[in-house]
Amino acid sequence: MIMKLINFKLFYLAIFKSLIVLGIGGCFSPLNSSNNQSLEPTISQSSQASPSQQNITQVILTEGLENPWGMDWLPNGDILVTERPGRLRIIKNSKLEPQPIQGVPEVLSVGQGGLLDIAVHPNFSENGYIYLTYSSGTRRKNQTRIARAMLEGNQLKDVKVIFEVSPTKRGGQHFGSRLQWLNDGTLLASIGDGGNPPLKIDGELIRKQAQKLDSYLGKIIRINDDGSIPENNPFLDQENANPAIWSYGHRNIQGLTIDKKTGQIWSTEHGSRGGDELNKVVAGENYGWPVVTHSQEYTGGEISDKRSLPGMVDPLVVWTPAIAPSGLTFYDGDKFMDWKGDLFAGGLVAREVIHIDLNDAGEIVAKYPIKFEQRVRDVKQGPDGFIYVLTDDSNGKLIRLEPTK
Repeated sequence: MIMKLINFKLFYLAIFKSLIVLGIGGCFSPLNSSNNQSLEPTISQSSQASPSQQNITQVILTEGLENPWGMDWLPNGDILVTERPGRLRIIKNSKLEPQPIQGVPEVLSVGQGGLLDIAVHPNFSENGYIYLTYSSGTRRKNQTRIARAMLEGNQLKDVKVIFEVSPTKRGGQHFGSRLQWLNDGTLLASIGDGGNPPLKIDGELIRKQAQKLDSYLGKIIRINDDGSIPENNPFLDQENANPAIWSYGHRNIQGLTIDKKTGQIWSTEHGSRGGDELNKVVAGENYGWPVVTHSQEYTGGEISDKRSLPGMVDPLVVWTPAIAPSGLTFYDGDKFMDWKGDLFAGGLVAREVIHIDLNDAGEIVAKYPIKFEQRVRDVKQGPDGFIYVLTDDSNGKLIRLEPTK
């Protein structure tokens, strides 16, 4: 008799809402990703400990950050850190300033949403600009926004929204939101596909927006530093295509980095129940989601039986079980000479930074895990050549990786 009283539609909806609250990016996985098995036939996904990993010291610079999400450096060495509930913090001389920076735009802090990434303008010393991504709106109608502001002391001034995603969506999933400057001074931003089933737009699953060029959902976009559209964007002159789109067919990219020497862009992307990806991203290309994927439905079964199709780019790495990708950085510093030219990918569920060893041709040689006690939210090389890690926790930490002396 009790079973007859259960509304299964509401039951499954409750499950999805609970996942949103957890903010796990839709990835179910054991905490240890070191034995991940690949669905990609061209490369092994197993991560093995490297002798060089034994010579790393994790230095906790500061803690007490509430669910930090992104970080970047000012020219004087101060570090700006976003906290997802909506605060922008500053770390001076490895100490967290007690007062948040004032003037941050109002954010929708729900599920995976809130104040997300930050990027300091390459010419900050001349113009004082910083850039923030965040979720804006209500639970029923929201979008990812990019705002530009001038940082003066402990205050943001002249805050201006320079880009917002259309169409709007419901819920608190898949805002994407990583920022990356290109060598030409333009700015890339990743935009999530909008969320998991049963979320829909115009009667079809919202994730299908990733294949629609008149939608910004499931894309990487490219804009000038004032929000205008670069004249050489790949879909600028294509009818019924949004001009800011740079690449498409993405689910939810939360790792984005550049090899400054070659200009090559790399990304890490959340899959669904496995199927996380590492990609080389090229302007104008289609990365397949959800038509081609190694992901599975959370309720069971395949999303697609296609793993590869002509005209769609295959991932270089597939992680199943999921690592839940977060920050990503390309290392070109001088503190770890053996790491020069390699990638470092964060994993939320994995609680790792995965060292992806690349050869001179940009091919993957091996992967080595660096373990952390908390979920890893962001990974970046600092201007000093060290690697910095933000952990996603109510008592989040900023950790610096240093060679053991």
